[in-house]
Amino acid sequence: MRILILGGTGEASALVRGLGSRAGLSVTLSLAGRTAAPAREPVPTRIGGFGGAEGLARYLRAHAIDRLVDATHPFAARISRNAAAAAAETGVPLLAIRRPPWIRQAGDAWIEVDTIAQSVDALGVDPKTVFLTVGRMEVAAFANAPQHDYVVRTIEPLGEAMPVPRLTAIRARGPFDEAAETVLMREAGIAVLVTKNAGGNATYGKIAAARVLGLPVVIVRRPWKPDVPSVADAEAALDRLSGTARG
Repeated sequence: MRILILGGTGEASALVRGLGSRAGLSVTLSLAGRTAAPAREPVPTRIGGFGGAEGLARYLRAHAIDRLVDATHPFAARISRNAAAAAAETGVPLLAIRRPPWIRQAGDAWIEVDTIAQSVDALGVDPKTVFLTVGRMEVAAFANAPQHDYVVRTIEPLGEAMPVPRLTAIRARGPFDEAAETVLMREAGIAVLVTKNAGGNATYGKIAAARVLGLPVVIVRRPWKPDVPSVADAEAALDRLSGTARG
């Protein structure tokens, strides 16, 4: 069985490790290429896009793919739409790993928005220190609110992506625990956290820390994704795919 995994998440890595050593399976991992030095995985890995849904469909046919797994980030809406369209066109069964979103808890002061632009507006006009964790590709929008001090954490170097006068850039890759996040926010004098509702445990520490510190969180809701067969985590995907292989 030939399996193509659209990855870039912890779930994809866990699934690859679970499937990589199993007899009778040929697994390929595909990454978008936004991270310069992705973690090495024990299966063949391709880097870069496919050229939309049509390009992905051509790849599925050319490589005789038997199963397609969408294990991309919850905010990678375009590739998820392309995966659904390509699967429908080719008849290749698609399974998505859809990580549950974070749920507001007692003590959370969330300001929920639908877009990054709305999160910029939600900061208001009064200057404040903002902890920004929305990913390097999204930070440019915050240059429209240069009155704030920004602490920006990204995996890749920030470079010139965010031209504001007061900027502290942090390069780090999760997981981040609650204790460390609490110390970071307290010492930096953070007044508000801006993030996406990515879900999962690896970066939940900042949400818990904001709750402990009584800080508001501007949180971007997830984009729409196609309704396809899905599971919540890599373990469930592994069970589903292993059952298919046995069948």
